[in-house]
Amino acid sequence: MKNSVKSLPNKNDIKFTYESYNPVLSEILTKIENKLRKTIKLQSMPTYKYRVKSFNSYYRKVLRLKASEAEKCNFVPLTDMMGIRVICAFLEDLSEVERQVKENFVVKEVEYKGAQQNFREFGYESVHVLIAIPEDCMPDEKTLPLPDNIVCEIQIRTILQDAWAEVEHELVYKTEFTPFDLPLKRKLASMNASLSLADIIFQEIRDYQKKLQGEVDARRAAFYDKADELTFNVPTEDKILKESKSISRVSPYVHGTIDDMLLEAIQAHNNGELDKAIQIYSEILNSEPKPESPVLAVIHKHRGMAYFARNDYASALEDFKESVSNDSNGFRAFYYIGIVQSIMGNHKDAVESFGKSLEINEYQSHAHFRRAVAYFELGEYEKSLADLNAAQALGLTDAGCKSLNDKLVEKFGMKM
Repeated sequence: MKNSVKSLPNKNDIKFTYESYNPVLSEILTKIENKLRKTIKLQSMPTYKYRVKSFNSYYRKVLRLKASEAEKCNFVPLTDMMGIRVICAFLEDLSEVERQVKENFVVKEVEYKGAQQNFREFGYESVHVLIAIPEDCMPDEKTLPLPDNIVCEIQIRTILQDAWAEVEHELVYKTEFTPFDLPLKRKLASMNASLSLADIIFQEIRDYQKKLQGEVDARRAAFYDKADELTFNVPTEDKILKESKSISRVSPYVHGTIDDMLLEAIQAHNNGELDKAIQIYSEILNSEPKPESPVLAVIHKHRGMAYFARNDYASALEDFKESVSNDSNGFRAFYYIGIVQSIMGNHKDAVESFGKSLEINEYQSHAHFRRAVAYFELGEYEKSLADLNAAQALGLTDAGCKSLNDKLVEKFGMKM
């Protein structure tokens, strides 16, 4: 009678072969991880984890999926033998990392884990990208032949998605346990939903901050342009926004809170609605309970810029001084004080204010330049030249620098 027992893979032979490949796989993985660090560019840089699959995990998966191949070959390549996680801060980063991976690597496959789950399920979410091994990531010495179809798996997740995946792996996958009781299933699904909601809220806050920063940048540019025009009598392009910019109210902030009011005020400011902006800033300053000092510093600074845009320099100066009284490290507010003092002809006081700003942050090219102008107006030409040189050393090379330089050359020439 013939033996009907099927030929089975030899675990010891497979283990010996797999472990002999481990140094090679580790070298490849390290090189890919280094390449990712150099090529992935985000505002909030991701963190990385990488690992070569342990033999026990590898062997279990081979038996489950590719046992027939293991009967013929001791080294069966799996798509996740080499794995790298790119862990991002925000949801918006996931698609950006995926795009940059596609631009810098040969992508074989992309899988969106968890995309088809409904809200009652609790599996983890992740983007899995399979890439071919780049030539410059191959091992330095090819002592072992690598299969032609070998790949590396790049998993792209948020911090919270990664946290859930780790916990879910311990609770469900590692223990080969699937909850049967409905209350336990609901608890797991609820935790997953809570983390997903947290990711969404973090992203909404991020989007809101970007809108706010965009408005702040536009307002600051308009402030500097007006300051230049008043200081140097050089007409500048009007940077006040003429078209209303829509600010989405789908945000994590409740309408009427300080955060929401601040954005509304800055938007009004940028649209040239200065009275409205000042009114909103004043409402925030007079609200009960009284805002804390860091908030007062910010609001006084913004209202001061609105007064400045309305040519009310005395009120602007008062607000900027209130700002620094609530935040002694507010170098920008000290800088704004110096600008107003210069425009009002108080150059000696302006020098002192610019100096205070530079004591807090010495790497301000414009603060050095404006102090150079104030020194020039006071007839202190050597100090003016020193500050001009400092401004230029920090990269400031605009027409104002050239004009002041020419004036200083003329003054020093007259002395000679």
